[in-house]
Amino acid sequence: MFFGEFAYKIDEKGRVPLPPKFRDFFKDGIVLATGQEKCIVARTAAEWKRVAEELTSSPLPPSKMRILQRAIFASAFSTRLDAQCRAALPAPLRDYACITDDVVIAGTNNSLEIWSKDLWEEEKASSQEQAWQIIESLEKR
Repeated sequence: MFFGEFAYKIDEKGRVPLPPKFRDFFKDGIVLATGQEKCIVARTAAEWKRVAEELTSSPLPPSKMRILQRAIFASAFSTRLDAQCRAALPAPLRDYACITDDVVIAGTNNSLEIWSKDLWEEEKASSQEQAWQIIESLEKR
């Protein structure tokens, strides 16, 4: 389970260190992809495989499955952490997530999200406000 919030700077080669407590989970590789919001999602190789299997076994019509597969798999990159436990963030993903310098890595249970610091601050405020509304709606059941 990934949780917490960690601030880093990317280096001149577009690399960012992973939080020390999560590094062992990524020893078999890391898959980076676009998130639904303007962030990069980082998954372990095993979690990526599980997500891929779940998607490909979906009862979607073939035409919708092709669209979904293009959107998810064409933007993904598989890599390994370097000796300093840094992940190289590919330029297309950095551009998508508006990442230039300061980043925040946020644990989201089964994955990590890598955000530009500014976009994270906006998303965090919005998510916290919406989370309380969602919790209240669950309590009314």
